[in-house]
Amino acid sequence: MSSLINTVIGRASVAAPRRSFLARLNAAMALHRSRARLASLDTHLLEDIGLDRAAAEAEANRPVWDAPSSWIK
Repeated sequence: MSSLINTVIGRASVAAPRRSFLARLNAAMALHRSRARLASLDTHLLEDIGLDRAAAEAEANRPVWDAPSSWIK
């Protein structure tokens, strides 16, 4: 009965499909490029987005596998 209720309200217990290796590699490369671009921004551009140089460098130096799950979806 609970599976019927979950299905009706949109919470089906179906596992999400696993992303292919190439899709995961592409996402990792995109994250790396994004962090590299962040590190290359000028100080006034970083101030526009509310970051200082130290925060931008810290984000740019994080390993590629250290990404929030909301970025990976």
